[in-house]
Amino acid sequence: MGVCLAIVSAGAAPAAPAESAPADFYAVPTPLPAGAPGDVLKSESYPPALAVPDQVGPWPSGAQRIMYRSTDAHGEAVAVTGTYFDASVPWTEGGPRPLVVLAPGTQGQGDQCAPSKLFAEVVHYTPPLDFSVEYETIQAYALLSRGMDVVVTDYEGLGTPGVHSYGDRRAQGYAVLDAARAVTRLPGSRIGDDNPIGLWGYSQGGGATASAAELQDSYAPELNIRGTYAGGVPADLRAEAVTLDGGLGIGFLGYAVNAIYAGYPETRGEIDGATSPYGREVLDDIATQCATETIARYGLHRSSEWTRDGRSIAELIDALPNVRAVVDEQRIGRLTPRSPVLIAQGRNDDLVPYAQARTLADDWCRLGATVEFSIQELPPIAPGLAVGHVLPAGTVLPYALDWMTDRFNGVPAPSTCNV
Repeated sequence: MGVCLAIVSAGAAPAAPAESAPADFYAVPTPLPAGAPGDVLKSESYPPALAVPDQVGPWPSGAQRIMYRSTDAHGEAVAVTGTYFDASVPWTEGGPRPLVVLAPGTQGQGDQCAPSKLFAEVVHYTPPLDFSVEYETIQAYALLSRGMDVVVTDYEGLGTPGVHSYGDRRAQGYAVLDAARAVTRLPGSRIGDDNPIGLWGYSQGGGATASAAELQDSYAPELNIRGTYAGGVPADLRAEAVTLDGGLGIGFLGYAVNAIYAGYPETRGEIDGATSPYGREVLDDIATQCATETIARYGLHRSSEWTRDGRSIAELIDALPNVRAVVDEQRIGRLTPRSPVLIAQGRNDDLVPYAQARTLADDWCRLGATVEFSIQELPPIAPGLAVGHVLPAGTVLPYALDWMTDRFNGVPAPSTCNV
C-alpha cells in the first residue's frame, strides 16, 4: 500500500505547500478539563497535502485536526489526536450521511508518525532513515469518494505525550470509539447522534476496530454503529510474537513491548531482568521511529538478540507471569460485538497469522455475533517480507467498501458462522 501511495503522490500536485502540524497543537492541557470521553479539547483546519481546493470530487479540499478526550487501558482520562475529513461528494445512498472511523495500520511509535501530521505531507523525511508516506490516504479517500465522512484516530501517545499504546486492546478500542463521539461534538460538524457510523481498519487498525466493536456495548452504547470492517486482525499478541520474529516486522513486536512496559508497571521488573543492554538500546531506539525506519534498521533479526539468555520474546511471555497476564488481556474475542463484522484475512499472511484470525471469527460466532470471515486466497510470496500481509488489504478493498455501504443502506449482513 505504501508503494501505491508513493505513485499517487508523485502524480498529484499538492494544493498548497505542505503545512506541518504546529508543535503546540499537540500540547495537552494540564490538567485535562473536566468532561466526558469524546469531548473535543481543540481543533484546527488545515489543507491535506493531497487536496484539490474548491473542487467537487473525491479529493478533499480541507481537513480538521482534532484533539479529543479518551480513556486509557486503566480507565484514566487521556488526550488523543486525529483528523476529520468531510466528504466533498454527496452521499447518494439511503439515509443520512455516514461517518467512518478509520483506525490506521502500523505507523510507528515516534510522535512524528501520527497520521494527523503525515496527512499534511506528501512525504515525510528526516535523514538518514526517517521516511514515511501516509498510506492510509488510500483507504480514507476511497471512503470519501463514496460520500462517507471519515475520521482517523492517531491513538493514544502517537503525537501526544507518552508512549504509543501499540497493540493495547482497550486503549486502541476506546480511541476509535471516542473519535466517533468527537466528530458528533465538533463545532460545525454535520454528523450528529443519529448519523450511522462504521468502523474500519486493517492490521493494527483491524485490531483496534475489532476491539472497539466488542467494547462498544459497555463503553459507547449510544453510538449508532452499523458495522465493522476489521482486516488482518492481530487478535492474539502471543501468536504475533512467534510470527513476527525473524521477519521484516520484528520491530513491531518491540513497539508492543514498549507499550506494555509503559502502561503496566507490574511488568517492568520482569522485562528489565530479561532484556540485555543491547535489547534496551533497541527498544529505546524504536520508540522514536516510524515503521519504515524500524524495518530498515531491525527487520529480519531475531528477538533473541535482545534478551539476556537468548530466549525469544514468545518464550519469555510464557515464562514471565506478569507479562503473560498482560499479553493474555490483549486477546480479542471474549466479548460480543453488537453490530455485524467483516473479518478479512489472507490465508498466507506473513505478519498476522491466519489461525488466530480464524479463531477470532469462531469465538465471536459462538458468542452470537454476526460475522463474515472473508479469506483472501493468495499464494505465499516472499514469506517474511510482509507481501502476504500487504496484498490482501488491496484485494479486499472493493468488497469491503460495498459491504460497508450495504450496512448503511440497511441490507441484512451476511454471516459465515454456520458455514
